[in-house]
Amino acid sequence: MSTTTHAPRTADTMRTLRAELVERAAALRPLISGNAEETDRARMVPAENIDALARAGLLSLMRPVRHGGLQTDFRTLLEVSREVGRACGSTAWLTSLLNANAWFVGLFPARAQDDVWADTPAARVAGVVTPMGTAEVVEGGYRVSGRWSPASGCAHADWAILGVRRPDAEGTADGVGIVLVPMPELTVEDTWFVTGMRGTASNTLVGEDVFVPAHRFHSVPDAVEGRYATPFTDEALYRAPFVPVTALVLTGPQLGLATAAVDILLDRAPQRGLTLTSYSIQAEAPTIQLAAAHAASLADSAHLHAFRAAADIDEAEGFPAYDARARMRMDTGRVAVLAREAVGIVCSAQGASSFGESNPLQRVWRDVEAAGRHAVLNPDVAAEIYGKSLFGIRGTVSALV
Repeated sequence: MSTTTHAPRTADTMRTLRAELVERAAALRPLISGNAEETDRARMVPAENIDALARAGLLSLMRPVRHGGLQTDFRTLLEVSREVGRACGSTAWLTSLLNANAWFVGLFPARAQDDVWADTPAARVAGVVTPMGTAEVVEGGYRVSGRWSPASGCAHADWAILGVRRPDAEGTADGVGIVLVPMPELTVEDTWFVTGMRGTASNTLVGEDVFVPAHRFHSVPDAVEGRYATPFTDEALYRAPFVPVTALVLTGPQLGLATAAVDILLDRAPQRGLTLTSYSIQAEAPTIQLAAAHAASLADSAHLHAFRAAADIDEAEGFPAYDARARMRMDTGRVAVLAREAVGIVCSAQGASSFGESNPLQRVWRDVEAAGRHAVLNPDVAAEIYGKSLFGIRGTVSALV
């Protein structure tokens, strides 16, 4: 199964770079796929995968060129993480999230970006944007405490972005924010015991009275409205809308998982019989042919929604209006639904053997079911936001649009 690798209005230079990066990701699939079972069993993406991704430049997609990154676009991140997701959902999740957190850093003041990358250009960042901690104002900054989970990528990160509330600023623009903290100032609790996306090691970060200088705080309400602290206003990548980006970056791995499931069906159906029927080859059975068509079409539809949202973000002229952002969130919610449906059809077509421990399809199924339930992708909430926006009703469901 293949999909196009460019958007129609993308500059030739970006299109060429994107195709090259997707090829690099495809070249790593044998390694990552070979490690997928152990990644799942050990509940940890191995350093071998992360090192290979870093050497290929695939963890530098969202880092500013000023700091040695590639500063690509969200369609590129989507396609790279999709390609990795064809081999391993957990590794794809970390590919996407480590890059996305680099984009979050790009929204901060220059001094904060320098703190992260000036001395260590390859520094990686994990994060939990949900405001699970508190930030008490002290001289020169904040005193931050809390517990943050799930912190995907924290095992491979040098810094963390953490969501906080300021108890003394409730209701103001800086009442909720994100802060940047070096990983050595936090502890990691092993709490990630799940059935899907097990390898992401999305454990709990714990901080107690961690001092955060003022320049490493960014207001979330300001970010939601596109008021970013970065002084580099000519860098279009770091003017993209905060919430749609936060949702879109989660869809690439799901595109990869849906694609992987269809690939498994197409590979195996010509080699196996259909149990308790006269068909000696599954591929000759109309029921399997229909399953292949429906699953492939659902995966294609997931791509179309994701790619439209990516194009809306990458090619926006100015900060997108509320209604446009509502549609982007609807698109990303649809990706979650369509990817799960595609994988479900393949599992049904392949029967009970789909869930054998030695069958990679069961891992794909567990991963896509877990990933598709991320709160920011909730398809019903997305539909409610989008439906209200179509009637001109705004801001009554969630501030995160």
